Amino acid sequence: MTRREFLEALAVAVTAGFPVHAAERAATQSAESLYRLPPAAGKVTLLHFTDCHGQLLPVHFREPDTNIGVADARGRPPHLVGEALLKHFGVAPGTALAHAYTHIDFVPAARIYGRLGGFAHLKTLVEHVRAQRPHSLLLDGGDSWQGSATALWTQGADMIAASKLLGVDIMTGHWEFTYGARRVQQAVDRDLKGSIEFLAQNVRTSDFDDPVFKPYTMRELNGIPVAVIGQAFPYTPIANPRHFVPDWTFGIQEERLQRLVDEVRKKGARAVVLLSHNGMDVDLKLASRVTGLDAILGGHTHDAVPQPVRVKNATGITLVTNAGSNGKFLGVLDLAVGARGVTDYEYRLLPVFSNVLAPDNAMAALIRQQRAPYEPKLSETLAVSEALLYRRGNFTGTLDQVILDALLEVKQAEIAFSPGFRWGTTILPGASITLEDLMNATAITYPYVTVNEMTGAAMKDVLEDVCDNLFNPDPYYQQGGDMVRIGGMQYVCSPRAKIGQRISKMTLKGKPVDPQRKYKVASWAPVAEGATGEPVWDVVSHYLRARRTIAPPAVNRPTLSGVGDDPGFAPVH
Repeated sequence: MTRREFLEALAVAVTAGFPVHAAERAATQSAESLYRLPPAAGKVTLLHFTDCHGQLLPVHFREPDTNIGVADARGRPPHLVGEALLKHFGVAPGTALAHAYTHIDFVPAARIYGRLGGFAHLKTLVEHVRAQRPHSLLLDGGDSWQGSATALWTQGADMIAASKLLGVDIMTGHWEFTYGARRVQQAVDRDLKGSIEFLAQNVRTSDFDDPVFKPYTMRELNGIPVAVIGQAFPYTPIANPRHFVPDWTFGIQEERLQRLVDEVRKKGARAVVLLSHNGMDVDLKLASRVTGLDAILGGHTHDAVPQPVRVKNATGITLVTNAGSNGKFLGVLDLAVGARGVTDYEYRLLPVFSNVLAPDNAMAALIRQQRAPYEPKLSETLAVSEALLYRRGNFTGTLDQVILDALLEVKQAEIAFSPGFRWGTTILPGASITLEDLMNATAITYPYVTVNEMTGAAMKDVLEDVCDNLFNPDPYYQQGGDMVRIGGMQYVCSPRAKIGQRISKMTLKGKPVDPQRKYKVASWAPVAEGATGEPVWDVVSHYLRARRTIAPPAVNRPTLSGVGDDPGFAPVH
């Protein structure tokens, strides 16, 4: 960063109300210091990104202010937010890294540092790192082909083309499966062939229990045999429509994984890594039970964890990482490997600052080509937001509230439900809400809005079930999303209570919800086969166009009980 650039950044920071001393520290953190790596002679390197959700362009993405852990996970990574996260990992407040890793002072910091990610900028960083780390593999943890309009409209073809040019060596999957088994197999057998290996040891046929995909690969890096095993999202047929993959089974498959680890060790692998889409809590438990894994490079839960968690098991230690989402980060794991295996490691979770890393010309050209047919439609301005619109957090976000308000008004419903998806980009105050922004929060293959009558008792059952997916004390029963978002109805949530006792005091317009009465409920993203309805983006587009300006939404947050001073809870109202 030049002196002139520093002064310009400082001026913007002061104008935005960002503390001068914090802005100065942040602005003087140069690209050279951020992306310079120490020598790695004799080591092998694994580059890892995950959960980019179709984002080819740089984005704003606000990290959560609420990520509560239960049982042994309380107050431990990944269940740290804001200042607690910075303190735990020794990250200085008011710096570029603090902005990348947390929600703190998000708007003024975002105006200073700009957007993160974008495949053209990620490509530049990958090439920069590979120039320093020639003995490396680039791993994609999945959820790459879904999450944007162009990914949806091309069935992931735009992301596949970009991933190949990026130099991805190996990937696994989750939301990829929502295009259906036929499309996934077509992509793996035709589009990825000869360039990207798709690995998933835990996906089998339901009739004869045959493997659907290759379970692992062996690569030699710097003369060292390295094994990478793939682990797709184990709960795909539960969290997403089962009818998309009717003939496949999933699951964690812990015993099979152990056999594979033992197998590759016998074949001579001196480093063994699991490329996982389990979610970090599941990976932490898995690492304590499966032996012989040197590292788990994880995804699904979108946790930006600056350093690995060291997990002890019966024979050693496994490193567990999670590399965030939306293309914001590139994880760099250097492994020192001796004759008997891994002896040491270094890890960095590098933010992809698009205003620091120049775009790669070839990737930028490919992205323009992929977007060109859709650009006029994507750029349509639906409204202007007066508030920060974001999604990520255990219970709700302002962007979710806009979707809920649209469902309530357009469908004349009493109550609205919206899924607790963790993907979806952030819109700054004063910015236009384009169709592309809306699609970034809704682009799925089952987008239908449905209106049904539900009893108060049935709604409580739904809330209890989703809440258990998030807060069950056993990670193997967690599916990794956030709590369903609710419009119109208020309730109290006790995350640490037992199943069936976490939801209480449900009210509508100040009156208790009657367990027997039927209420008109609007929702979207039904998993049942045969469901139909208006796409949610059409409903929300209608709502936005009618207003043109979106005032700060009144966020319907549940009242939390028993949370106290949890380091995973730092809401900004």
